[in-house]
Amino acid sequence: MFQSFKVTARPEQGPPRLAALRAEIKRERLDGFLIPRADAHQGEYVAPRDERLAWLTGFTGSAGFCVALGDVAGVFIDGRYRTQVKAQVADVYTPVPWPDVSLSAWLKEQLPQGGKIGFDPWLHAAGQISTAEKELEGSGIELVRSDNLVDRVWENQPAPPMNPVKAHPLEFAGEAARDKITRLASGVQDAGCTAALITLPDSIMWLLNIRGSDIAYNPVAHGFAILHAAGQVDLFMAAQKLVEVRDHLGDEVSIHDPVDFLDAVQKLDGRVQVDAGTVPQIVADVLGDKMVDGGDPCALPKACKDPAEIAGSAEAHLRDAVAVVETLCWLDAQQPGSVTETQVVTRLEHNRRKDNALQDISFDTISGTGPNGAIMHYRVTEETDSQLQNGHLLVLDSGGQYLDGTTDITRTIAIGEVGDDEKACFTRVLKGMIGLSMMRWPVGLAGRDIECIARAPLWLAGQDFNHGVGHGVGAYLSVHEGPQRLSRVSHVPLKPGMILSNEPGYYREGAFGIRIENLVVVEDAPALPGGDDERAMLNWRTLTYVPIDRRLILVDMLTAAERSWLNAYHHDVAEKIRPRLGPDAQLWLDAATAPV
Repeated sequence: MFQSFKVTARPEQGPPRLAALRAEIKRERLDGFLIPRADAHQGEYVAPRDERLAWLTGFTGSAGFCVALGDVAGVFIDGRYRTQVKAQVADVYTPVPWPDVSLSAWLKEQLPQGGKIGFDPWLHAAGQISTAEKELEGSGIELVRSDNLVDRVWENQPAPPMNPVKAHPLEFAGEAARDKITRLASGVQDAGCTAALITLPDSIMWLLNIRGSDIAYNPVAHGFAILHAAGQVDLFMAAQKLVEVRDHLGDEVSIHDPVDFLDAVQKLDGRVQVDAGTVPQIVADVLGDKMVDGGDPCALPKACKDPAEIAGSAEAHLRDAVAVVETLCWLDAQQPGSVTETQVVTRLEHNRRKDNALQDISFDTISGTGPNGAIMHYRVTEETDSQLQNGHLLVLDSGGQYLDGTTDITRTIAIGEVGDDEKACFTRVLKGMIGLSMMRWPVGLAGRDIECIARAPLWLAGQDFNHGVGHGVGAYLSVHEGPQRLSRVSHVPLKPGMILSNEPGYYREGAFGIRIENLVVVEDAPALPGGDDERAMLNWRTLTYVPIDRRLILVDMLTAAERSWLNAYHHDVAEKIRPRLGPDAQLWLDAATAPV
């Protein structure tokens, strides 16, 4: 199994660990210490060595941070985790709704007389520290660079990952690494810079057409890179990882030990491009006035997939759909109360593993039944494993990492006889998902401009959900990829080739959860009769083809256009997936895709 159901953190471990950390804080004559869920590369996912937030507090969400003071310790979590955090942290920690409450506002309230807050400058982005320092001006509160105090008290901390790196075939990448380097180096030069720093692992993987396995479920390797305007790359990565790809990297890439990265940065002449949102503060300190916040040069080119990446992703989704459909067929044959959440996860992974192109799952499968479905990023364990009971909704959110693409799909499934209230909520979520799927929009709009379409049916009923409508997805890379998002805070214009999720939801704490998710790719929209010739438009092409549970739909709530979209979608599902299925699953699919 790729997925483990072991309990990785317990609330009772938090108090003694916090006490040990506070002793170090006092020893350093500080008033507090910041503990982020981040590593030196500022990616969303971290290796076991860098799971400091989870180790200290017990909170295992993918975003958040802790501020440990002498008499209070705040765990800052966004709307996705406000249910989860209650079960995971001991009462010595205080959940703080973030970003509703900012770090600076909370510190001012807790330390009205001022104080010194330590932080590890490798683990915080320069932009984060700059913003906090500005907001704290005049408060008497100072952010102080420090050794990592959590590492001092963490006994048996795992070693840094040292897994081998492999070449990513050109047939899937679509563009040779040397051509990417030349293209992006030209952009660095045009920006008036002599070099650009790349700290995000997935950017390095994309640029050099390599893949790693330093982080579970993410085919990336830890390292840093300097892209020179002259068209050369200095790669700072442990040599033992690169044995298999030395020839692949070519003459354009020079390999260095990671410990030499700061010295190399210090020796750079001229203006140096960085992404202030991800570059570690210690690197910004070394650069000083040479630093130019011009963004990660790989971010947008990586997000706009080339034809080979799109074709690979589309094919990966079709094969992945077979595994999901076979699992749903099996599940429908089971009696309510006879199957548990982990059994569903195990069956789904078993079906995915039939594909030789599968390298890993793309995240821990979310299999949440009944009240567990209301925990947006629920991770089932041996202790929480629950039976799928009559009347439950099962939220099944999963994905695979295939050599030709990354998948991410959510379906909400009826277990036995489900109530009309749940069906009404499900139908509103479906209406939002369909509404966004049918969208056409003018070139230049960002995710924040259109994400409300997926929320509108819920809003009309006085309902909403506390996560973004969609995130970017990589091409055999990170399942959460920037800079594109369908979110109120996303200002990045959507462009052809971007792959995103379309996943509205609804969650009622202690009762049930609902989420429906397809992956979609941005394309140029064809002209329409009577349309403005000069007004360029974009639309979506769907990549995910798995039935949506018709038993949960109150058909009278759908408009004629929504019913037409759903029937056309199910027709396409049957046409594309049925020939790939076994006889039992074919019969199941015929019923699941019948017109409404």
